[in-house]
Amino acid sequence: MAEDKKRLTTASGAPVDDDQNTVTAGPRGPALMQDVHVMEKLAHFNRERIPERVVHAKGAGAYGEFVCTADMSKYTRAKFLSEVGKKTEVLARFSTVGGEKGSADTARDPRGFAIKFYTEEGNYDMTGNNTPVFFIRDPLKFPDFIHTQKRDPKTNRPNPDMFWDFLSLTPESLHQVTVLFSDRGTPDGFRHMNGYSSHTFKWYNAQGECFWVQYHFKTEQGIKNLTRQEAARLAGEDPDYATRDLFEAIEQGDGPSWRVCVQIMPVADAETYRWNICDITKVWPHADYPLVEIGRMTLNRNPENYFADVEQAAFSPGNFVPGIAASPDKMLQARVISYHDAHLYRLGPNYQLLPVNAPHACKADTYQRDGHMRFDGNQGGGPNYWPNSMGGPGPDITVAEPPIPLEGVAARHPQELTDDDFFQPGELFRRVMTDTDREHLIGNIVGHLCNAQKRIQLRQTALFYKADPAYGGGVAEGLGLDLDEVKRLAAMSQEERVKATSA
Repeated sequence: MAEDKKRLTTASGAPVDDDQNTVTAGPRGPALMQDVHVMEKLAHFNRERIPERVVHAKGAGAYGEFVCTADMSKYTRAKFLSEVGKKTEVLARFSTVGGEKGSADTARDPRGFAIKFYTEEGNYDMTGNNTPVFFIRDPLKFPDFIHTQKRDPKTNRPNPDMFWDFLSLTPESLHQVTVLFSDRGTPDGFRHMNGYSSHTFKWYNAQGECFWVQYHFKTEQGIKNLTRQEAARLAGEDPDYATRDLFEAIEQGDGPSWRVCVQIMPVADAETYRWNICDITKVWPHADYPLVEIGRMTLNRNPENYFADVEQAAFSPGNFVPGIAASPDKMLQARVISYHDAHLYRLGPNYQLLPVNAPHACKADTYQRDGHMRFDGNQGGGPNYWPNSMGGPGPDITVAEPPIPLEGVAARHPQELTDDDFFQPGELFRRVMTDTDREHLIGNIVGHLCNAQKRIQLRQTALFYKADPAYGGGVAEGLGLDLDEVKRLAAMSQEERVKATSA
């Protein structure tokens, strides 16, 4: 065999003599079970597809770096934010949320915006979206919400009745619905959109002082969105448009970048702030808490293998480093648990050992052993318990999160149904959007909501009207609804409105 020619082998390393012809009894068969090569090849093929993510199934990713541009040690002890010019390797993954892996990149859907910071103190994950708010604020609602965005269990097709029935019964969703059905719901690729943590997080410094923060990633390529007509055209002509655009930009040396900022709120302010600072359906107006720049993120390297570095990438909002912690936001607290659980199901108990998920700037040293697909030395003969006197790693009390007081009655507390759910989407419609933005928003909603039952149209349009009369009136006109009926429903309580529009 020539020295410069690679030799094909089985997974165990045995050389393969023929990769075109199965071992058979005679030229016409049948095939023999003793052909271990064909058995191994077919068995592996059957298992090439790991379960796709139940949400964020389709995505694209790339490596890059975060450069700290402001010393934030006054607010957090996180080392990667402690020194101007400090560089940290990152992996970013952008995704659609509701669709399957084969869905179009231009679908009207929030976009996942997940960043893994490979810091010297371990991996820190920021798992956000391209919108600053979300549809719901209680994790009990999440599986039901996602079911309505997926396929009808009877027809196996998207169902506008399911989609709008849930949203119209969930007024807290109105802010996100307004964002989603604006042109921001169909961004022009991944490079031209912002990213947001949406959730509030706790920062704490070396002195134990605490602050509430929210993250903003501001695209330096400029915001660009698609109209619904452009998005529909690309879905047919180039369904992987955003994936291709990101990959080609990086290959051509034009990797995208984002200015990374935070809003910082002193802990004492939260008690008297006009909104619950852990309500993920609300934003903090910049006039109250201006953006503070902390760094710049640039993506400059495409993965060598998509499956290894993007499909197997596992992001979790529970991956913190000293100086950053969770807030009392119950949506965030549920995600801290559920993301890790999802990875255990999809990738297995040792998913954190995969190169894309393992720490890059430090070494993980745990007492976790065994499990499916343990592919390192399983920590040899070292101790697998704590406490021990065998030289194993021990806890470090100096990295403990400062305590926060908690009190309250343990119960399933109902949400307060107030006009707060309508003020911010109304302000977005009135003060932030241009005339063109409002025209597109109403057109996008009418084009989708028209496929739902009339009673659901009326209920949802009444919510738009409560946010702003011109908003609801425009949708009512587009759908051909009686505006007086919309007004009557808008004046009702949510309970009365639901009763009046039930089947």
